[in-house]
Amino acid sequence: MPRLSPALGLRELPLPELCAARLDGELWPVGAGFVPVDEPDTAELRARSLAVELPPRLIAELSTAAWVWGALPFPPLPLELCAASTARTRALGVTRWSVREVVLDVAETVELGGIRVTTRGRTAADLLRSLEAFGEREAAVVRRLLDGEEAECRRVLGRRNLPQRRRALARLDGLTAGASELDRAGDPARPP
Repeated sequence: MPRLSPALGLRELPLPELCAARLDGELWPVGAGFVPVDEPDTAELRARSLAVELPPRLIAELSTAAWVWGALPFPPLPLELCAASTARTRALGVTRWSVREVVLDVAETVELGGIRVTTRGRTAADLLRSLEAFGEREAAVVRRLLDGEEAECRRVLGRRNLPQRRRALARLDGLTAGASELDRAGDPARPP
């Protein structure tokens, strides 16, 4: 008997069966899909749950990518997606998706769970540039994404003619300065 995908959608089972399995405690909702309760919650699983409804040319970005990477507890509504400026896409007319066309290097996306997702560093750079309000909550999300990815984030922000580049670099410098102050405070051997 063939094994079902860990993320189930309407392609695999009708909605009444998915809902019944959820009510029976066999499945739980993740993104646009349902997964068995014994599946561990991973970035791969969250991406796979989006793959049940996304066309292959769309890329998870911004808060949607942050959710896939585990920096946010829930996916945003609408899902924030993009298409590479070189991809031929058409308006999809789906109101639960926000789709924009962007310039992406191949190295700025990864294949995860059957869809493409912006990398952690690219996602952090995009959030630093695009968020109007940038308080503690937003800073915490970006810090989770930057874990080991600050160099990639700086590389993305180093591009010429990038909208909101200065604001993003100032925010990044503020985040990394705050982190280095926390490191010094936690290490009694380091002078303040």
